Amino acid sequence: MAVPARPSCAARVRRTVAAHLARWELSAILDDAVLATDELFANAVRHASTDPADTVGVVLECSGRELRVTLADPSPAPPRPRAATPLAESGRGLSLVAALADDWGTDPPEPGDAGKRVWFSLAVREPM
Repeated sequence: MAVPARPSCAARVRRTVAAHLARWELSAILDDAVLATDELFANAVRHASTDPADTVGVVLECSGRELRVTLADPSPAPPRPRAATPLAESGRGLSLVAALADDWGTDPPEPGDAGKRVWFSLAVREPM
């Protein structure tokens, strides 16, 4: 799905991810997946969007053993984890994604697209 690169769209992204994971019966990883997706969406909006018409692509894939969430944005600049100070109001997003996810990284854009893709994966677990 393509979502306008605006902060006001973050709630829609969270609801969509939660709905997909509920349909796939992945409640054990739902909170981590929604939070990590929210952080990557916020980063794409804040750091990669320069045009009001920009969108962020969101793709969810579940192989049965792994959930992979990919966000594509228009900027070719790779994400850079920052060391946040204790009183900083931002700068923890990628550290949070790294702590929640089993793996994360970046990929070049799809052929014909500009920008980059940032993804994370979570192992599928049984509900507690």
